[in-house]
Amino acid sequence: MERDGRILICRRREDQPHAGKWEFPGGKMEPGETPGAALVRELREELGIEAAEGREITRYEFSYPGKKPILLIFIAVQEWSGQVENRIFTGLEWVGREQLREYDFLEGDIPFIDGL
Repeated sequence: MERDGRILICRRREDQPHAGKWEFPGGKMEPGETPGAALVRELREELGIEAAEGREITRYEFSYPGKKPILLIFIAVQEWSGQVENRIFTGLEWVGREQLREYDFLEGDIPFIDGL
């Protein structure tokens, strides 16, 4: 999600895997969902907004140690209605692209950040 040249990042709760790591909002697809529809649903659940499906930026597989590879799909979200509300994270921040590397992100997000 991008607004006024800043990107929304979210910090995971302590009771979640990868506790305290920063990530981009979104989540897993449910059976039968497209990536765009899954993101719209996840943003409604996590942030209380109604987002327009954006364009896919990139996708790649990533493997966390001891886990099966997962497919990560990054979609630009520039249009939504409603006020962003933190429903599940320990923190939200709007940061410039140049600041992203200052945060302790999920390892799977690092290749995406490096490509920005």
